Amino acid sequence: MLQKNEIYEAVVTDYTAEGQGVAHVEGCAVFLPNAIAGERYKIRIEKAQKTWAAGKIVEVLEKSPHRVNRECPVAKLCGGCDFWHMDYEEESRLKAERVRQTLNRIGGENLTEVPFLAAPTCYGYRNKAQYPVASKKGRAYAGFFRAGTHQVVENDRCLILPQETDRVKDTVIDYVNQYRISAYDEETHKGLLRHIYVRRGVISGEILVCLVVNGKKLPHIPELIEKLKKIPGFTTLVLAVNTRPGNAILGNEFITLYGPGYIEDTLCGLKFRLSPRSFYQVNHHQAQRLYEAAISQAEITKDDLVLDLYCGVGTITLAMAKAAGKVIGVEVIEQAVEDAKDNAKRNGIENAEFFCGDAGKAALELEEAGIKPDVIVVDPPRKGLNADTIEALYRMDPRRIVYVSCDPATLARDVALLKERGYVLKNAMAADLFPRCAHVESIVTLIKEEK
Repeated sequence: MLQKNEIYEAVVTDYTAEGQGVAHVEGCAVFLPNAIAGERYKIRIEKAQKTWAAGKIVEVLEKSPHRVNRECPVAKLCGGCDFWHMDYEEESRLKAERVRQTLNRIGGENLTEVPFLAAPTCYGYRNKAQYPVASKKGRAYAGFFRAGTHQVVENDRCLILPQETDRVKDTVIDYVNQYRISAYDEETHKGLLRHIYVRRGVISGEILVCLVVNGKKLPHIPELIEKLKKIPGFTTLVLAVNTRPGNAILGNEFITLYGPGYIEDTLCGLKFRLSPRSFYQVNHHQAQRLYEAAISQAEITKDDLVLDLYCGVGTITLAMAKAAGKVIGVEVIEQAVEDAKDNAKRNGIENAEFFCGDAGKAALELEEAGIKPDVIVVDPPRKGLNADTIEALYRMDPRRIVYVSCDPATLARDVALLKERGYVLKNAMAADLFPRCAHVESIVTLIKEEK
């Protein structure tokens, strides 16, 4: 067993799902942040168990050609990004490998490679930010949480956000400090302003600002609006009421203080209305490429009935409506369903229906009502499909299932479960919607096994 605080030499051979390096020392797996495969280090053991340990790099003895100088000054502290210490080539390789290895290990596949949809840029791609607000010595500030904590790391400029988004953050913080508005404290549940939420339409340029408060109102709103009006694209200001303790950012009550309470944007040639609770991929360019790939893999015909589970505001659903006979979308968030219905009307799409409800339960109800989709698309949250959804997919017996995933492990688990029910994996693809972050998207297509 390795000893805490002792120094060892180690060579990194692989990565974890979170992007940490993995080395093996004296038969023990050691996890190292900011490591790159192929590098050799002197490391200090910070936590030691029988079969694994957590370590810290003390000295780089052999440097990888993929190691680069961090452009972000708070990269080591902020928990938002994981890979500023390596070039994008290595980041792309490890993400594609993660999807391939996970599908093989958990999903029972034997893939030799997985195509990778790399991002054209690592800068300014996020169209949404949620800044937690904190205070120090009577001064409010905003940033992002330190990894594994709720300590807010201040950062003047986030490289993966557009400059307009940081400008909104700075404007709100100036207003908060000017009028001595209190920042929320999680431990005491006191203070007013919890988060600054900013959403920007990439094509429209419209900006939605949503302030999450531990109360029902904010003072000096007219003064804040005048400040925000100086930012190009500012369209609407919304107050989100969240008086509950806990980690949830948005509450259930929204008060529009300026503008319509939503913005619009264009994706896959369609216009979408986006409210604070609307699900919308944060990387517009890559989302469009991802959805185009999903539509291509679905191989939809004009005679097909398509069911889209976890449809959000209807992005994939409505994009597929162009090729299908009819599409049905299911989403658990009521506001998103209303937005989806509105988006269908706005785009003149008449062959789309949307229902609010849990994906699995709604799918089972549709199956019991005799609905038999030809193609089913699923884009679940990180936890993947629940038992009801798996059962509904099996009973509906579609000829093709297109699974869009944000977590390779739950994707691989669900692929294995669907294989047990007569489906086989036809193809798989990884896609990078979060450059510099460990998350990776993927798409797989499953078809009915020929008997």
